[in-house]
Amino acid sequence: MKVLQLVGLVMVVLLLAATPALAQESPGTAVFSGGSVGAGLGAALTLVGAGYGLGRIGSSALESMARQPEVAPRVMTAMIIIAAMLEGATFFSLIVCILINGNGKW
Repeated sequence: MKVLQLVGLVMVVLLLAATPALAQESPGTAVFSGGSVGAGLGAALTLVGAGYGLGRIGSSALESMARQPEVAPRVMTAMIIIAAMLEGATFFSLIVCILINGNGKW
């Protein structure tokens, strides 16, 4: 819990430190929309979630293979299918974040 609070505090400090730089307007600049920040945070959360999910899949599969070695081929097949589906969803989410980032205006 303390790590989560520390990460939140760091994010707030970084966003507040960037506010004066974004508040300066010079001729010919557009207003910051925040789409790039949202896309970056979305991509980061997607990758963290995918890493956690793949770790859980691997640890559960290895634990079940250790308990019952005779079902190891079936467990391995199921693990690979689930991991491929997770990677597909992660790839789709990252593509959406990249597309959102392309539309962000400064």
